Amino acid sequence: MRVRRVNRELERLENFKGHLYIDNIDEFKEKIKDKKCIHIEVGTGKGQFITTLAERNKDIFYVGIELKSAIVAKAVQKAIDKGVENVVFLDVNGEHLLEWLEEGNVDRVYLNFSDPWPKPRHYKKRLTYRSFQDVYSKLLKEGGELHFKTDNKGLFEYSINEIIEYDKFDLKKVWLDLHSSDFEGNAMTEYEEKFSSEGMPIYRLEAIRRDI
Repeated sequence: MRVRRVNRELERLENFKGHLYIDNIDEFKEKIKDKKCIHIEVGTGKGQFITTLAERNKDIFYVGIELKSAIVAKAVQKAIDKGVENVVFLDVNGEHLLEWLEEGNVDRVYLNFSDPWPKPRHYKKRLTYRSFQDVYSKLLKEGGELHFKTDNKGLFEYSINEIIEYDKFDLKKVWLDLHSSDFEGNAMTEYEEKFSSEGMPIYRLEAIRRDI
C-alpha cells in the first residue's frame, strides 16, 4: 500500500473515531459495559468476516482487532457500507487485550487466517501460541469458545498440538476440509474466498475454555 494511500486511510479513520473506531480504553469500556454477548476477532483484516456476522446476529456485539490502522479504516468502511452498528474496531496488539477487555467478559474469540510465521524461531508470534491462549482463556467466560480457521496445514497442526499441550482449552470439533463438510452458517474472510476458489482445503477448529 503506497504512502499516500495509507495517509488517506488514516485520515478517514480519524473521522470514524468514537463511533465504529475507538482508540481510547476508557471510551471503549464505556461503550461495551452493558453488552450481554461479546465476540472478538483477533486479526480482523478488512472486516468481511466480522461485518457479515454482525449483519446476521444483531443481538451480539462484535469487536474487531487489527494492528494496522490503515486496514482498520477499510474494515470500518465495510461496516458503514453494510449499515451495521453492533461492531467496533480497535488497532491494538492482541497481547494487550486484557488492558481493554475485562476478564471473563467475552463469549467467543475468532482467529481467522492468521500469519503462520513459518520459521521455527518465530513460533511465539503465532496467535495460537500459549501466551496468546492465556490471554484468550482469561478473556472468555466459563464455557466460552475459541474458533480458528486457516488454509495453512502446518499452522493448523501446530495449533492443535499447542492447544492440547497447554491445556487451557478442550478441543470441541475439528474440520480438515470445511467447505466439503456439512458445516452451516460459515462466514468467509477475503482470504478464505480466494483460497477456497483455488481448491485449497480450509481447516477449522472449535475449542472450549477449560474451567479456571
